Amino acid sequence: MYTRRTPRTASAPTASASTASAPRSRGLHRRARSGARTAAGLLATAALLVSACSSGSSTTATASAASAASAAADTAVLVALPRPVPAALSPYYRQKPAWRGCGVPGFECATVKAPLDYDKPSGGDVRLAVARKKATGPGARLGSLLVNPGGPGGSAIGYVQAYAGIGYPSEVRARYDMVAVDPRGVARSEPVECLDGPEMDAYTQTDATPDDAKETDGLVAAYRTFAEGCGADAPRLLRHVSTVEAARDMDIVRAALGDEKLNFVGASYGTFLGATYAGLFPQRTGRLVLDGAMDPSLPARRLNLEQTAGFETAFRSFARDCVRQPDCPLGGAGTSPGKAGENLKAFFEKLDASPVPTGDADGRKLTESLATTGVIAAMYDEGAWQQLREALTSAMKKNDGSGLLALSDGYYERDADGRYSNLMFANAAVNCLDLPPAFDTPDEVRRSLAAFQKASPVFGEGLAWAALNCAYWPVRATGEPHRIEAKGAAPIVVVGTTRDPATPYRWAEALAGQLSSARLLTYEGDGHTAYGRGSSCIDSTINAYLLRGTPPQDGKRCS
Repeated sequence: MYTRRTPRTASAPTASASTASAPRSRGLHRRARSGARTAAGLLATAALLVSACSSGSSTTATASAASAASAAADTAVLVALPRPVPAALSPYYRQKPAWRGCGVPGFECATVKAPLDYDKPSGGDVRLAVARKKATGPGARLGSLLVNPGGPGGSAIGYVQAYAGIGYPSEVRARYDMVAVDPRGVARSEPVECLDGPEMDAYTQTDATPDDAKETDGLVAAYRTFAEGCGADAPRLLRHVSTVEAARDMDIVRAALGDEKLNFVGASYGTFLGATYAGLFPQRTGRLVLDGAMDPSLPARRLNLEQTAGFETAFRSFARDCVRQPDCPLGGAGTSPGKAGENLKAFFEKLDASPVPTGDADGRKLTESLATTGVIAAMYDEGAWQQLREALTSAMKKNDGSGLLALSDGYYERDADGRYSNLMFANAAVNCLDLPPAFDTPDEVRRSLAAFQKASPVFGEGLAWAALNCAYWPVRATGEPHRIEAKGAAPIVVVGTTRDPATPYRWAEALAGQLSSARLLTYEGDGHTAYGRGSSCIDSTINAYLLRGTPPQDGKRCS
């Protein structure tokens, strides 16, 4: 489940999931890992909690939505916490951050403490990294605006410093202090680490579509090695990186900033984090924008299956555009998206047998897994379609896999020196704690392969096997699917994109249907998330809400 992945920072090299304000054609709206829990990387994808639009007939989609609504009606509801701050937590709420320079012009940083275990506040602390850029004026300051790019595992600080703090609309930055806190276990906030660079290289190249018992054993061994590495690194923290705990941390940060209410823009997985905050603290919820929404009422297997369908929907949009171009390697004018998908799948199968050279300094070749991740990465932003088309052409026609490898590396946040960020580690840690595993055994995956392949002939097999990763996690899940109603909260804007690959549009409809004060805002288009990605209708509507507190009419649509 990757809501994965999540949006990336504006400076990231590949397409992604989050909030940006650069024109779509420039492809600056990147995933911080997407979606998104989003499907982040083929092996890590299943751990992610993002998704995309559903494919198939309208009848099937309607039946699916009806079934989901019926199941959701029987799902538990997130219960709000008592309004008074418990005495044991008062010292945390009374913190005064010691702001200091942090090497990025215009930004200052601080550390805020939160209890490792909210049930046992005296049992130790987690140190949370916070960054802000103060409101520039003119105009009266409206307070702090926290941002989160998704993931789980995306660095909010990296995002605010590289994009949101300098690229959000100037009128928003004039009135708000732009603030980011890396959630516990992420980036600068006591990051979970699992594997070193060479170990991650091996992990990302593991065959994720096993053909026999030996390859299945190899995939299971890779998942076990990854999980054991995480468990050895942070045995205590790994039990306390849930979304509920991260949302409670945000309330401590809110108090430390001196704000009566939390104002927040979350993308992809960030919508789950923001909605959870609203459910726990409805009376302290200010202006919330949840862009690329997730549906918290769905179990992991359903999330993965619907996200798989979302990537198929996005691929078909790419394929329709590709075959109109003179250099499309998947077919010429008139080639159907289905046939283009068959051609891509055939290429993946060829790579499974014979990886192609990439010229990589570490000797990596383009495997089926790396190529699939590279293609998935480009589905987050149509601004990356040309790059993907060129990368596929080089790999399929010229036996040069460097372009697809670059897309894959960007998705995994691997730098030129072979080092990986902690995105994938944190992604799995949060997702595997938030929900019970999608699958417990390889046999369960095999029994579901047909459903996943129906959802996506191109990606279904790999994404089904990717959903096995949490089965070997060293910590049992503490969360369950649940509805979030947030009764008593101020109006909340939920944003959905109709052909979002990582967080299906149906999820936005579902979340808006759960939140008692939600206003659904729809972008009719491609890509992951909508705010700051080229639609003046979306941007002006959200800006009006953030600046004047004027929410859109429920059901407003933009293109």
